[in-house]
Parts: sequence; structure tokens; C-alpha cells
Amino acid sequence: MPDIPVIELVRPMPGFPGSTRFGLVQLDDDGVLCALRSLEDPDLRFLVVPPHTFFPDYAPEIDDAVARELEVADAADVLLLAVLTAGQSLADTTANLLAPVVVNQHTRRGRQVILDDPSLSTAVPLVS
Repeated sequence: MPDIPVIELVRPMPGFPGSTRFGLVQLDDDGVLCALRSLEDPDLRFLVVPPHTFFPDYAPEIDDAVARELEVADAADVLLLAVLTAGQSLADTTANLLAPVVVNQHTRRGRQVILDDPSLSTAVPLVS
């Protein structure tokens, strides 16, 4: 069994102040669907996907303060994850593109970032 990467959030996810350590668990063979599972609360998990798989033009701008906080030196060091709201089917599942989880792939420090972009939404259909 491969090692499960542990992500340390520098700030807790909104609404979950006690959880800052998460395992990134792959849920499918392609490595697209994953779960961020809290290491502090075994009942807490978020379904996540790399947004570029479903939204190839998605290119959020992360401000310099966040880059410094996560110790990101180069955009290639960033792993972006979109939090999903699961529906009854894939067609009913939505992605939160307004607040991606940004992770420094080298340090595994991350945080959810709320973007200042009125064109983005918290509930974008995963497939159309």
C-alpha cells in the first residue's frame, strides 16, 4: 500500500476549526477522485479533484501573501484541488471553483483560498 500524503493546512477549512491535518487518499485508479480525510476527526472528509481534469481553462490567481504563507516559489509547485459536493450522479455533482485548496507539493502545506473573482462559483456542474 503506497504512503498517503499528509497535508498540513496552515489555516483550517472554514467551519472546521479543529482540523488541520489531512490525508490525501486516492479513490479511483486514475488518481482523479480523492478524499481529504481529517487525521483529527475520522468522520470528516472532503471529496476533491484536480480541477483541470474537468475545467481545463481554470487558472485561478493566488495572491503573493498566500504564496508566501505556503512557501510557494514557482507555480509548478502548486497542487490545486476543487472541493466537490456529491450529487445523486456525476451529472448532479458540483465543484467549488471559488475556493480551491492550494497545496505546496514539496512542503505539503496547504490552505483553502477564497478567490476574489465574481465569474467563479461554489457550485459549478462537474460535467455538462
